Amino acid sequence: MLAELVQHVIGVDPDRDRITASLVETRTRGELARREFPANPSGYLAAIEWADELSEADDRVWSIEGTGSCGSGLCTILGRHSEWVVEFDWPSTRSAKDGAKSDGLDAYRAATELIGRKKFAQPRVRGVREAMRVLLVTRKSGQRSRVAAINELKAFVVTCPVELREEIRGLNTVGLVARCSAWRPSGDAETHATKTVMRIVARRIKDLDSQIRSIDRQLKVLVAQVAPQLLEESGIGPFCGAQIYVSWSHAGRCRNDLAFARLAGVAPIEATSGQTVVKHRLNRGGDRQLNRAMHTIMLTRARNDPATKAYIARKVKAGKSERDARRCLKRYIARRVWRLLEHPLDT
Repeated sequence: MLAELVQHVIGVDPDRDRITASLVETRTRGELARREFPANPSGYLAAIEWADELSEADDRVWSIEGTGSCGSGLCTILGRHSEWVVEFDWPSTRSAKDGAKSDGLDAYRAATELIGRKKFAQPRVRGVREAMRVLLVTRKSGQRSRVAAINELKAFVVTCPVELREEIRGLNTVGLVARCSAWRPSGDAETHATKTVMRIVARRIKDLDSQIRSIDRQLKVLVAQVAPQLLEESGIGPFCGAQIYVSWSHAGRCRNDLAFARLAGVAPIEATSGQTVVKHRLNRGGDRQLNRAMHTIMLTRARNDPATKAYIARKVKAGKSERDARRCLKRYIARRVWRLLEHPLDT
């Protein structure tokens, strides 16, 4: 346990403008000191100096909540100074028994809860992974905006003047966007305004398509740079490969393929009760974006890969339903992807 490894734990509750640190002794769980620092590089260095006054660098650990958001700056500076940093992910208790809550109490909880744990979560790395993450976030928001714009354009088709509706009747989405983006406003006031707004929305869709394609090109370059073995696998493209790498982060964060499968939400959960046969239910936990990537890979391979089609056929012949066979396939893909990332030279 952590009390056998270090003498002090520094719990940190980070906010946008400040961080609150609580220094706790591991054996007694007593708080020795508490202090606030500004959330900037000088404040992070001051926190390290404060910790050096009260503890030894090789005999302490930092427990930081939100290492991927407000605590990312502090986590980066601590990494540069070779400090041991652990991500405090899910608190299991309240800040205080009576319901009181403050930044100081949250920092103290981050330190004390870590003391009793045997498994420690490593903070996700930045660099190329962070570049992929921000691209994926922007791509997702662009897709949402694109779908909203398409729905808006199709709603205008229903309510536009009859003459315009007859001109674009029967066109698919691509043809509708191309036709409307080339319109020139004309006619009476209603027709003029309708053509104007439909052209604006159609050109917005084209702009979003261009942005998404640009992001996909950048993702392909980044994935090829850090994990080219993913792109060689059937069913894995730049988008899914980037999402897999972002969720995985770095070697050793998932201790084995089972932990990665649980992170992806594809590890089956037992659902046996009484004298019923052994059954499993769908895992709704884990990283849902990673789960979506696994589902996309599974669908692509099930449609296009002969070996995958044969695998599903064997499972169905053995008595499983096609849905259960696809769930088994997701678990296999998770195991394969984990091996590709953790041991690229052995696969």
